[in-house]
Amino acid sequence: MKWANGRVLILDDDATIGRGISLLAEHLEVDAISVCHPNDFFATIDQWNPTHIILDLVMPEMDGVEVLQLLAGNGCVSRIAISSSMGQRILNATKQSAAEHGLDVVCVLPKPLTMKSLKEFLFSPIDLSVATVAQNRSETVITKVDLLDAIARREFCLVFQPKIHCKTRDLVGFEVLVRWEHPSKGLIMPDHFIPLSERLGLIGLITDQIVEQALNWYARTAAVHGLSVSINVSAKTLGDIDFADWLDDMCQKAGIPNDVIVLEVTETAAVVNQLSALDMFTRLRLKGFQVSIDDFGIGNSSLAMLARLPFSEIKVDKSFAMKAGSNEECRAIIRSTVSLGHGLNLTVVAEGVEDEATLNFLSEIGCELAQGYHIARPMPGGSILDWMAQRDCACTKCEIEKDSTMLRMSGEIAIPAP
Repeated sequence: MKWANGRVLILDDDATIGRGISLLAEHLEVDAISVCHPNDFFATIDQWNPTHIILDLVMPEMDGVEVLQLLAGNGCVSRIAISSSMGQRILNATKQSAAEHGLDVVCVLPKPLTMKSLKEFLFSPIDLSVATVAQNRSETVITKVDLLDAIARREFCLVFQPKIHCKTRDLVGFEVLVRWEHPSKGLIMPDHFIPLSERLGLIGLITDQIVEQALNWYARTAAVHGLSVSINVSAKTLGDIDFADWLDDMCQKAGIPNDVIVLEVTETAAVVNQLSALDMFTRLRLKGFQVSIDDFGIGNSSLAMLARLPFSEIKVDKSFAMKAGSNEECRAIIRSTVSLGHGLNLTVVAEGVEDEATLNFLSEIGCELAQGYHIARPMPGGSILDWMAQRDCACTKCEIEKDSTMLRMSGEIAIPAP
């Protein structure tokens, strides 16, 4: 298990605890240094360049939050674990603060540390895809000319993420996500070009291409299955009074019923443009389209806004579902949102579902729909039918095994002798 380049630095004002963690790390064949004072800590970082840091929160000379702020200011790239005997809410808040400062906070390690928790921290895999996207985002410079060329050359492509029913696990639809395949800069994610296109007044042209591609794909692939398709709409689109008529016309030409189309608008966009949103959403709903409030729970929405705007669906922001397995506050927020949605006759969708336990939790509290990596990652339109076929085979196999088990338990089929 020897990790030749692994180096863990521990900062804890209790020398005994620090030395104990060092011994555990060395047992895992990872080089370790423990220090008690912040000055020694920062000096060691400069000289030793640790790959991992374990940081105590409560220290007399400089608390852990101050240390994290200095690490962020120095551009620290080490993987960090926060260690403390403080309550879980304080630990989670500290982790969140550090993450928002741009630090790579892997986990919180409640004291006393165990060999298992230390091993999981030191050998947890790095998400290279996320790291690559972040690097590309920081290095890619986009100009108005780039965007105009992309629109002219139709360089925007779509990927599709499945949505399922939480209780039955049935496939119910897909969310459309846009990517930019730049000929020299590679794949560019939407958070890097959508805001710029909005500022430059080009988002309408991009939205037209997205909708056209999505409807063409739906007519070829999903229409026969009666699935829904969700399309993200920019805040700028809310001010285009002709958008509803244009979309209605596009659906009629493609032979697609309006009620299978879900238009997703972020919570922040709806708040900022409430009057425009009221007009636009009302016209969309009159024409039979569904309207979803996306990323709910992280903006500045109010109950009055939810009651005022004619939404048909509410999507719980993925940050809550991703932490539902370990964070009671996130579970409470999801429960409240589900209850609120049902009280307003809205379908509730949870994004960011990454494990079976979270999916089971959502089913138990009555959340209707879910999407996330546990179900499937976004995929090209050409891969959808194969994915659906493989999923159907897996579900059929599971049902056969379940039926066989029930028959064996009931004694209706013979159980082979050992």
